Amino acid sequence: MSNKNQVRAKKHLGQHFLNDENIAKKIADTLSLEGYKDVLEIGPGMGVLTKYLLKKDTTTHVIEIDTESVDYLKNNYLNLASRIYEKDFLKFDLTVVFGDKPFALIGNYPYNISSQIVFKTLEMRHQIPEFSGMFQKEVAQRICSKEGSKVYGILSVLTQAFYDAEYLFTVPPSVFNPPPKVDSGVLLLKRKTNFSLPCDEKLFFKVVKTAFQQRRKTLRNSLKTFNLSDNLKANTIFGQRPEQLNVSQFIELTSLIENDK
Repeated sequence: MSNKNQVRAKKHLGQHFLNDENIAKKIADTLSLEGYKDVLEIGPGMGVLTKYLLKKDTTTHVIEIDTESVDYLKNNYLNLASRIYEKDFLKFDLTVVFGDKPFALIGNYPYNISSQIVFKTLEMRHQIPEFSGMFQKEVAQRICSKEGSKVYGILSVLTQAFYDAEYLFTVPPSVFNPPPKVDSGVLLLKRKTNFSLPCDEKLFFKVVKTAFQQRRKTLRNSLKTFNLSDNLKANTIFGQRPEQLNVSQFIELTSLIENDK
């Protein structure tokens, strides 16, 4: 390996390089590798996680926006060179690489774009049966939280509509360079067997997002912009606040709005 110091962590990219081999291996082992042959790692940095992925019976690809990291990976992981994409994950059309094939996502995700990464995953859920990796702890907990929790919100409902979400373990700041100011959390998302909703999916997203924008109000008040009929607003579900509804109830709510005459 080349001198690891040649890649500097860049604040504007939200980089904190994991330097604990055991944790890197544990994260690599979170994927089941069932139902797909390809894995895409987001933001590999200096490859601490990548090297454990390369040992598995799968084809590993990496996407990295940092030129320094890309050069380092090309010099140190020669067998990976043709599958290193120097692109912005959020803007890159992944069908250029995978076509319509399924693939898993994994990574030590940059904190500053972690929620956007999840939203892009949801957009591509038909191709992504599995997703794992490390987030800021509170974001990982929010994604996996259930109704009634203070952190339950848009990310929780939209993710859990399509994936089973499991919080796996906490990672302390001390195993990073530079250390972040918060704990990190590793989670696993496994796509549900039936991941199509029995309601208008675009409307479902809109209802969830609108409801949580005013999370302290009842749904009768937070969903006023939908111009609901008085008859529908009399339904007891509209007397609840958004954090009281589980995913199934949000689906039911969407169907009620969809069929409102």
